[in-house]
Amino acid sequence: MADAYDLVVIGTGPGGYVCAIRAAQLGLKTAVVEKRKTHGGTCLNVGCIPSKALLYASEKFHEASHAFAKMGIGVSAPKIDIAQLQAFKQEGVDGNVKGVEFLLKKNKVDVFFGTGSIPAAGSVSVKAEDGSVQTIATKSIVIATGSDVARLPGVTIDEKIVVSSTGALELAKTPKKLVVVGAGVIGLELGSVWQRLGAEVTVIEYLDRILPGMDGEVAKQFQRILAKQGFTFKLSSKVTKVETAKNGAKVTVEPAAGGDAETLDADIVLVAIGRTPYTDALGLAELGVELDKRGRVVVDSHYATKVPGVYAIGDVIAGPMLAHKAEDEGVAVAEILAGKAGHVNYEVIPSVVYTFPEVASVGRTEEELKEAGITYHVGKFPFTANGRAKVNHTTDGFVKFLADATTDRVLGCHIVGPEAGEMIHEVAVLMEFGGSSEDLARTCHAHPTRSEAVKEAAMAVEKRSIHM
Repeated sequence: MADAYDLVVIGTGPGGYVCAIRAAQLGLKTAVVEKRKTHGGTCLNVGCIPSKALLYASEKFHEASHAFAKMGIGVSAPKIDIAQLQAFKQEGVDGNVKGVEFLLKKNKVDVFFGTGSIPAAGSVSVKAEDGSVQTIATKSIVIATGSDVARLPGVTIDEKIVVSSTGALELAKTPKKLVVVGAGVIGLELGSVWQRLGAEVTVIEYLDRILPGMDGEVAKQFQRILAKQGFTFKLSSKVTKVETAKNGAKVTVEPAAGGDAETLDADIVLVAIGRTPYTDALGLAELGVELDKRGRVVVDSHYATKVPGVYAIGDVIAGPMLAHKAEDEGVAVAEILAGKAGHVNYEVIPSVVYTFPEVASVGRTEEELKEAGITYHVGKFPFTANGRAKVNHTTDGFVKFLADATTDRVLGCHIVGPEAGEMIHEVAVLMEFGGSSEDLARTCHAHPTRSEAVKEAAMAVEKRSIHM
């Protein structure tokens, strides 16, 4: 019997739905399997999208509370209506997930709702909410099931007092005291939301720095900025116990290297220590799909597992757990299955922390270049010397270029500043073409813009910045 589908994608997060749409564009008969009632995965439902709504609204609230008067704008003291804030967030989420539903329909991708598993190569089983099971025949399968919240041993997440990122997006009121476990992107973003809305935020991190994996100099300056905003940091520390009561929790914290414990009171404890690949119930062990020590699916350069016809992308495989990385992998594997040359350049994947100011990065950090033994030049330019930033009183941060000492090829760029996540992309394009710092330094930038700081940092690689 002929296969019913050319491709079945399990999961409709950013990687899965993009993969399915691209495959359909290329003429493959495609279906998706989704365990939620809505498409978009963690990102659109309980991650990237709702968090940006809360970040945006809390920034406006903070601006109205603290910055309007300086600009000569007189308003009465703003009040926050958390219920309306949550409704604002949900409206944005609903619009996005309905958009994905429309795109799948537009591209004639068939949708099966239920929990997917792979009983054998060429076969996907879908268990619906009512317990009924149907089996789909397919030539190829792409696992795009994403990731789940990483748990802290001995600490139970109840999504009421001890919350994951999911619960932190749904709080009905601003906590007086918020303890965040983990100084990564998720913890700092959600900590920023509630800090701006009035919470006292303490961040506990096992390592001796925030934002592990990002450029060290950037992380240090960003920590100083957050401390100035009101964050308290306890680095080189570990949470050993969380005791919950009806109205809050007591958090026991010890030095990571050992020592005397202290107890912190909290209304809410946010556990944000990372995410783990979601591969439960897929039947991968029985199928013979190999997993690495961190539970990620092992694939080759074409995203293929050792089981013929079974592929994997996104958070379930190695690499940064980023929605846009999953999207690019989804496009690549769809093109490979259609006989084209799908490819992802892992050296040019931007990452952004959507706080205020933002932190954006692409390419290598100084620490990575030193470890690799690569000689490089550094060009830096502060926003204090940028006309647009200065006149807007948004001067925190800087732009930092790292370029090969011999060829001047740009190896990395790191930005702390307003809209850093938008500015990083001109460097990403430059790096895709193997460009040099001089290429960007000689590219005319509109004045006055914050992006001029990117140009000046590129000029600083050769010590020829004009405005500092």
